Amino acid sequence: MLLDEIVRTSEAVATTRSRLAKVNELAGLLRRLDPEDIPTAVGLLAAKPRQGRVGIGWSGMRAAKVESAPAPHLTIADLDAALDRLLAAAGAGSTVDRAATLRTLMAEATEREQAFIAGVLVGELRTGALEGVLTDAIARAAGRPIEAVRRAAMLSGDLGGTALLAITGTPAQLSAVGLVVGRPVQPMLAATAASASEALEATGEASVEYKLDGARIQVHRANDDVRIFTRTLADVTHRLPEVVEVVRGLPVRDVILDGETLALDEDGGPRPFQETMSRFGADAARTTLLHPWFFDVLHIDGRDLLDEPLSTRIGVLERIAPGHRIPGKITGDAAVAEKVSHDALAAGHEGVVVKAVGSTYAAGRRGSNWIKVKPVLTYDLVVLACEWGSGRRTGLLSNLHLGALDPDGEFGEPGGYVMVGKTFKGLTDSLLQWQTKRFQELEVRRTAGTVWTQPVTVVEIAIDGVQHSPRYPGGIALRFARVRRYRDDKTAAEADTIQTLRALLHTPRGREVSPRSAESDSGRDAPLS
Repeated sequence: MLLDEIVRTSEAVATTRSRLAKVNELAGLLRRLDPEDIPTAVGLLAAKPRQGRVGIGWSGMRAAKVESAPAPHLTIADLDAALDRLLAAAGAGSTVDRAATLRTLMAEATEREQAFIAGVLVGELRTGALEGVLTDAIARAAGRPIEAVRRAAMLSGDLGGTALLAITGTPAQLSAVGLVVGRPVQPMLAATAASASEALEATGEASVEYKLDGARIQVHRANDDVRIFTRTLADVTHRLPEVVEVVRGLPVRDVILDGETLALDEDGGPRPFQETMSRFGADAARTTLLHPWFFDVLHIDGRDLLDEPLSTRIGVLERIAPGHRIPGKITGDAAVAEKVSHDALAAGHEGVVVKAVGSTYAAGRRGSNWIKVKPVLTYDLVVLACEWGSGRRTGLLSNLHLGALDPDGEFGEPGGYVMVGKTFKGLTDSLLQWQTKRFQELEVRRTAGTVWTQPVTVVEIAIDGVQHSPRYPGGIALRFARVRRYRDDKTAAEADTIQTLRALLHTPRGREVSPRSAESDSGRDAPLS
C-alpha cells in the first residue's frame, strides 16, 4: 500500500474531534492493508515505528530539507526499509550515511508525506491516533471484542503485532496471548487527584503508597536470567547491575515486578532525579548506585497475578521482597491517607499513589483504581510568542512560548524575559479565540508559523517541575506545563523570575535532560523527561 493512504487517514483523524469518527477512519484503513503492512502501519500511526527512535531530531530534519516529489509513490514498505537503514547506520561515517539516507527518503516523498515522516521520526505526530483509539479501531476492523484486543496488546507489549493477530488470526489465537516472563507488558497508569482524601473517596479502601521521583522499571526473572525494562519497554538490563543482583537474591524462581529505581543520599533520602537518569545513559559511568523499590508483582513461580486483587499482590510482594517494598499503608481513613502523603513529601518524594485494594492490574490503562496525588506548582509567566495550530486548531494561535522575568539580566537584558518552555495544553476554545485576536494586536513580528508578541501578557502555568536543558538561555525547561488562566490582574513586571524557577533544580521537582533529548523535543509543549 502507498504511504499516502496512511498520511491521508492520519490527516482525516486529526481534523475530527469525534472518537467514533477516528475509530471508523482507522478501522477502514486497517481493513485495506496488506497483512505484511499492518504492524508497520500501526506503529507509524502511533508515531512509534517498530525500529523505535532512530536518532533523528528536528535539526536533522531541517538539514534533510529537499524538494518534495510531485506525486505519491512511496510505499509503507519503502519507509520501513529506510528506517531500518537509519537504525543500522553506526560507527565511523555513520552521520554522513544517515544524512544521505534521510535526504534520499525525503526526496521521494510528497510535501504532506515529508511532514508525516518528520512527525513520526521526532515523535511529534499529532493526529489524535492515540493507542487507545488505535486499539478500538483494531477491534472494529477485526470484529473482535475490545477487551480481548486490549488484553492481548497489554500482555504482548506490541500493538502492531496484536493488530496483525486480531485481523488475520482466529479468536482462539488472540485469546491465547498470555503473560510471558521476559517479555515486557504495558505498565498500569494512574489518574490524578488534588489530595489523598479526594483520591481515597474515589477508590474506597486503598493502599496509599509513596510516589517516588525515580525511573519506572519492570523486572523479569526466569531462574537466574534477569531483564529490566523501562516504562517504554526498552531493555536497560546492562545498565543496572545492582538491581539485577537484588532481584537474583529474592526467594523466587520466576517473577515479574513493577517498581521504581532511584539514587539515595547518605540519609536514605532521594537524590535529584538527574543522578538517577544519568545511569540510564548508554555510556554513563556507574558511580551512582540505584536502589530498586517495588510496588507490584504480576507473576510468581508459574502463577499469573494480573487478575488477583491488589491486596493479594501486596501480600506476595511483602513476602518475597520486604526490604524493597515502597512505603505505604492500607487504609480507608482519609486522615491516615493525608498523613502518609505528608510523610512522603517530608521525606523528599513527589507525593502518593492511592490504589484500590480490590483492583486488578490493568496494564496500559489509566483508570480510577490508581490515583496519583502530587502538589501542583503554579507560576505566572509572560507570553513571548505563539505558534499557529494544526488540525482542529488550524487558523488559531495555539502553542505558547513562555518566558520568566530576568530582573538582573543574569541571562540577557536586565528586566527582560528568558524563554523556559512551550505549551498548548489547558487552552479552551474560548481562550484560543481570545488569544488569537489578542496576540495579533500585540504582534511585533512573525514567520510562517509563529507570531511574536509584546511581552505584556501574564499567564498562570501549572507545572510538575523543571529540568536542566541546553535549549533555553536560562538552562532550564518546564516539565508538563499547562495553562491555568490568564492573569489580567498582573503586569509582566510581576511575573515569576528565572531564579525562582531555577531554584526548583535543587528539589525533587528538578530533573535533567540530555542535549540529544532536548534536540528531539524541539517544538513540543513540554520537554521529555
